[in-house]
Amino acid sequence: MLSITTKSPYAVQALIELGLSGEGAPVPIAELARRRQIPVQFLEQLFSVLRRAGILRSYRGVKGGYAFARDPADISVLDVVELLDGALGAEARGVFLEAAQATRGVLAAVTLAELIEGEQRESGRTMYHI
Repeated sequence: MLSITTKSPYAVQALIELGLSGEGAPVPIAELARRRQIPVQFLEQLFSVLRRAGILRSYRGVKGGYAFARDPADISVLDVVELLDGALGAEARGVFLEAAQATRGVLAAVTLAELIEGEQRESGRTMYHI
């Protein structure tokens, strides 16, 4: 009905960290997990789903890791939630359908790029775009 598990918040946090530290280069999943205090095995499962969906790209080898396959400005929080937790409010009725629609609207209106930029502002990190 209207269920968001721990998968989505963890994935969004790790994606924000990827956006903060990746600068286009692959970032090892263990590093993302350590920085956000997420169990590595759990994050591997989440990133596997996001990779198959075309949100992430994985790289093997010594300099391997994950990078965005799509621009974070084109990925909404709703995209991530529905990939990991299923369609929000799929079987909702009445007031629960209204709640699901409102939640979908809020999550669809926020992109990963906006979350990354917001965290950069909060932490005082400067990101240069060339």
